[in-house]
Amino acid sequence: MSEKELFNGMEDHDSVHHTTAAAATAPPRLRRADRAQMLLRPLSLEELLPADHPARVIDAAVGRLELSKFYEAIAARGESAGRSATDPRILVALWLYAATEGVGSGRQLESLCQQHAAYQWICGGVPVNYHTLNDFRTGHGAALDELFTQVLGRLMHAGLVQVSRITQDGTKVRASAGGKSFKARTKLEKSLDEARQQVEALKQLADEDAAASSRRQRAASEAAAADRLQRIEQAMQELNQLEAAKAQQKNKPSKQNPARVSTTDPEARMMKMPDGGWRPAYDVQLAQDPISRAIVGVDVTNGSDKQQSQPMRQQVEDRSGQPVREHLTDGGYLSLEQMDQAAGQGVSWYVPVPRPKKEGVDRYTVREDDSPAVAQWRQRMASEAAQAIYRQRAQTCETVNADLKQHRGLRAVAVRGLTKVFCVALWTALAYNLMHFAKVLT
Repeated sequence: MSEKELFNGMEDHDSVHHTTAAAATAPPRLRRADRAQMLLRPLSLEELLPADHPARVIDAAVGRLELSKFYEAIAARGESAGRSATDPRILVALWLYAATEGVGSGRQLESLCQQHAAYQWICGGVPVNYHTLNDFRTGHGAALDELFTQVLGRLMHAGLVQVSRITQDGTKVRASAGGKSFKARTKLEKSLDEARQQVEALKQLADEDAAASSRRQRAASEAAAADRLQRIEQAMQELNQLEAAKAQQKNKPSKQNPARVSTTDPEARMMKMPDGGWRPAYDVQLAQDPISRAIVGVDVTNGSDKQQSQPMRQQVEDRSGQPVREHLTDGGYLSLEQMDQAAGQGVSWYVPVPRPKKEGVDRYTVREDDSPAVAQWRQRMASEAAQAIYRQRAQTCETVNADLKQHRGLRAVAVRGLTKVFCVALWTALAYNLMHFAKVLT
């Protein structure tokens, strides 16, 4: 055997050793992402979502509802010129599903329709933009109100909801206005003069030099100035009403604390929020069936709760076609005049009796100046049966309010004015009812 053959194994061992050492110091060999590569996937929109996805549930429920009111305003018909309108069924389903996901912005919803599978499935290939979405959300108040009534009627027909006993509560929702936009009369009058001067200056500039800017830019500036002037004029009207209302109260506004109104959202009010702070807000009033916890009435206010019990009962009766016999509210709604009115309508109002200012006085004892309805209310609320019934109020209202704020996005609104905020509240309440009774409505 030759020397080369004898030491051949040792040479191979040294070679492997040197190769291993070199590999340990070399950079790692990796499979890196290449997102520029083209993919061809045979995939339909139907395959994007599982069969039990909530978006399918919402769409199926909408498909069984009567939406003719939403179609009446469509101008594109027959062979007339113009682009075809987006099917209202798509837009209704989009906003209802958005409400279940806590989406409250038209721009955010537009982005989701381009990127999120569930929203793409609802659109079904129809493009939407935030202008269309926002206009539809707040531009069909009457049709939306009728749709809420229609859903309530179906639930009642199925025997799932009743309105003989209702609970009512208000929840504060942050308005789309800043605290610094609230101004007293002196500063508001100054802002009004400035807005009027701005409108006149733009008109004069357009008359003197028509070529100073493009027609589109000039029109946009004039529209913005006119819109600001309109909002400030509305704010002045709201201020007059607010000052008149406060003049009737015991705690009248003083020079140190005058009435103030927002120049960006005149119908918003500074309200005490659940955390104890004061911020611009609206009060969303909700009525519920304490058994099924369905929402049976919706309203939006910017004033005191004391005058809201009777309108809510009337709304629920109009929607359901059935009388309300028992009404549960908190103490903020109490009004002795309203108590007499409720009794005259055959309604038993369950509301706490305030503690008397004098010590040692039983608040449930009938007083000499009590009307028959008020005396009956005191005696009723003293019973254990009434107190057991009244406990249903907190059990129902607090959970429904928490659901809407935590899961439906009703902590704040991006729209302005009572009318538009009411539309947002209706969308939210509709989404709540649809998701809680989906099996019946689909």
